Formats: sequence, structure tokens, C-alpha cells
Amino acid sequence: MKNRKIFLLLSKKVFGMSIFKITIRFIGFTLIGVFSLIAISALVAFLDRRDDSLYPLLISAGVTAAVGVGCVMLTKASRRIDRKAGYYIVTGCWVAACLFGALPFLLYGHEFGLVNALFESVSGFTTTGASILNDIEAVPKGLLFWRIATAWMGGIGVVSLVSIVISTRNDRQSQMAGMELSSIAKEYYHGRRRQFVYRILTVYIGLTVVSSVGLRLAGMTWFDAVTHAMSACSTCGFSTKNLSVAAFDSKTVEAILCVSMLLAGLNFSLIFSTFWPSGSNRKNLFNTKIVRVFLGAVLLGILCVTINLRVSNTYSSWEEALRVAVFQMCSITTTTGFATADTNLWPGFSVGILLIGSLVCGCSGSTSGGIKIDRIWIALKGSSEMFKTLTNPHKYDYVRMDGTIKTEEEVSSVISFIMLYVLIVAVGMVVYTLGGMDFQTGLSASIACMGNVGPGFGVIGSMGNYAGLSSFLKVFSMVLMLLGRLEIYPIMIVIGSLFRRFS
Repeated sequence: MKNRKIFLLLSKKVFGMSIFKITIRFIGFTLIGVFSLIAISALVAFLDRRDDSLYPLLISAGVTAAVGVGCVMLTKASRRIDRKAGYYIVTGCWVAACLFGALPFLLYGHEFGLVNALFESVSGFTTTGASILNDIEAVPKGLLFWRIATAWMGGIGVVSLVSIVISTRNDRQSQMAGMELSSIAKEYYHGRRRQFVYRILTVYIGLTVVSSVGLRLAGMTWFDAVTHAMSACSTCGFSTKNLSVAAFDSKTVEAILCVSMLLAGLNFSLIFSTFWPSGSNRKNLFNTKIVRVFLGAVLLGILCVTINLRVSNTYSSWEEALRVAVFQMCSITTTTGFATADTNLWPGFSVGILLIGSLVCGCSGSTSGGIKIDRIWIALKGSSEMFKTLTNPHKYDYVRMDGTIKTEEEVSSVISFIMLYVLIVAVGMVVYTLGGMDFQTGLSASIACMGNVGPGFGVIGSMGNYAGLSSFLKVFSMVLMLLGRLEIYPIMIVIGSLFRRFS
């Protein structure tokens, strides 16, 4: 009893009692969601002749369910959730999901020590797709499914899924889903928050199902088809094969995955309104400029890489050069990280194009990471208008993006985000190089983890992994993954708030 009072007093000091209680409640619902996916993974292990991951998954499911139900039962629903509480909830839920998501890996053992188990869990939930596994095919199917299930849950958003389960008629709880997304991500939808989350989930599940069926018809087994579809639609890049997609050596499989990755890199609300148009939301994939800009950038990258690969004699034919260029550009620019070639062997120009793609990446409102093409476009147009004011202070025209006007404050906010993002990448590069990496590998590792891309260059290239990193660099990589997935501000706000309370 005395210990409980001390715990509550400490919680009140750190969080504030109301914030602490509602955060714990949301964490409870999050863990129940994690439990459900672990249970499905255990079923996969059972059907696979009770493979070696069955008992680790069952034990993990029991522990996760017990803690999750306990958190929900010991707290009450809050009638009001402000933005400060929202940031604590989002950060707490993501950290809790990653911690409990590591349990199946840790209990299974083998390559999964404590740090490696956490690394694989964080990499999955943040859809980064970086791995410490040297022999993926030696891992039991149940654990492989769980590995990719973490990415599928992280792709849609941990709190978004929870919000759907517990949202009420007045839509209070659904506002938490907005904390995982920037305002740009919700640009093309102005309805109720709960409906917005439902739209995202409808597109996400639909895209996963269609991709699974397509891959099965292309010759994959059902297990490989479903897992690769889940990985592609979450833009994670986890595979069930050591050689990733190259193991299948199929043009049809690659084509289906390219389409899936590109669609997953577009704004899900636009995809929904394209197939289910409504009077309140007339924007779709065919009349939205930012989609044309993104796809145009991808096509330009493919053209440049294809020419460079063929002219440099990296590949002996234009067809082969085009095939690998298309797949790798689609994979990298959507932050998926699947591989059909060893990009460490590519010339410097092509490597540079891939690095730029790893920084910019897909559209806001998608499952891809990175800065996002929307922000880059707004920053470029805003900077152009600001340059005009240097010679004529009254010449400034508001930036317009698909009919929406951006104020100077909004443009400045976007530019500030990009500058902060690049600064963190630069700091990450310094840390990696101090940890023993060369400049190119360190830079690519920082970009890959911050952008949730996964593969970089050097030892962490498309055919490599992160197993050789020190424990410190692995922990540092996890921090970058979470910062990138939650788009920096939620975690930094929580850390700053905690620092002020203790200082």
C-alpha cells in the first residue's frame, strides 16, 4: 500500500494525475491490440506444426493481455483530453507497444538478446524495416508473422487503431489519431475525426487484401503473399527471405509490389475519395497536384538511375537496368526498403539519387516516412514568394496547394520542420561516424533510421543488416526511428515537459 502511494505521488509529480491516468488507459487499449496480433501470430505458429515460436508467443500474449486489461480496469475514461495529454498518450502508447512487442523475440532467444529484441520491435512498429537478423529463413513462421504484424499495426498507427475501438459518438477519443498525423496529412479531408480514421483503415485493409491476392496469383505461397503484402502496404520492407524480393526473381511479383508501395506512399484519404467520391470531398488522385509532383519525381529518379546504371555498364542491358531502377526507386522513395539488387555496387550518381529519395519520400497521410513531398513543395513555393519580397515587400502571394491557401506562418512552420529534420539527420550522421562508420554509411544510416527507410549503404545496404552495430548505436537508431515515425514534435514535447518538471 505504501509503495502504491509513493508510485502515485511520483506519477503526479511527473505527469499530473489526470494525464497519468488517461495515458495508462490508452496504453491498456494499445496492449490489448498488441495482444490480438500476438495471438494471431501464435495461431500461425500452431498451424505450422507448432513451431519453436509458439510458446514464446503464447507467454507474450498472456503477459500483454494481463497488463493491458489491468491498465483499462484500473482507470476511468476521461471526458476531456487536451493537446498536452494527447502528446503524452501518443508517446506512451508507442513506447509501450515497442516494449511489449519485443517480448516474443526476447523469449524466443537465438539472435534476439535484449537490445536486438527491442531493435526488431521498434523497427517493425515504426515501419523502418531495419533488421539484426543474419538468417531470416531460420526464424519460425509464427515469429516471422509477428515481426511483420508489428509493421502492419505501426503502418496504420498504434493510436489510430485504438481510437477506432474506443471512440464514442461525440468523437472525443478520435482526436488522438490526429496526434500521430501532421495537419498536412489531413489536408484533403475535413469531416469528423472518427470518419477520417475509418477511411484510412478501409483503404489500408483493402490495399493489403488486394495485394495479397495479387501476389498469390503471381505464384507466391499464401504465407509469403500475405506477409509481403502487409509489409508493402505498411511501407516497412520486412521480408521472409534472406535475399528479400530478389529471392522470387519474378517480374510479376515486382510489378505488383511496386504498385502496392506507390499506392501506400500516397495520401490514403485521396485514395478513398477516388474510389468512393462524396460531395464533401471532391479531391482525388487524378486532380491533385501533389500526387502528380510525387509520381513525376519518382519517374524522373527512375529515368536518371536507369541511364546511369546502363551507361556505367553496371548492367548489361537497358531492360535489366530499368527493372532494378524501377523497383529500387519505388522501394526507397516510399520508405519500404525491399530489395532486388545490391545497391552498394551502384555508381555514386545512382546512390545520390536514392539518398535524396530517402530524405523526401512519399506523401503526407500515407504510411511512408521521411520529410514528405508535400512539405518540400510548400517550402519551395514559400521560399520563392519570400524571395520576391526582398525587392518588393508588398509582392508576397499566399502559397496555394490544391486549392488550399497556406499563410506565411504555415509556410514558416513547414520550413522549420524541414530544418529541424535535417539537423537531427546531421547529428545522427556525426554519432554514427563517431561509432566507427565511414561518412557515406553514417549518413545513409541516419537518413534511413530517421526516415523509416531501413536499408542504407555500406554494411547496412540493401543486402546487409544492422547486426554489426554496437549496442549504443542500435539504441540510438531506435530513438531516430521513433522520432521519425512520430514526426519529431510529440516525443520532443514530452521529453521537454519531463525535463522541466525535474529541473
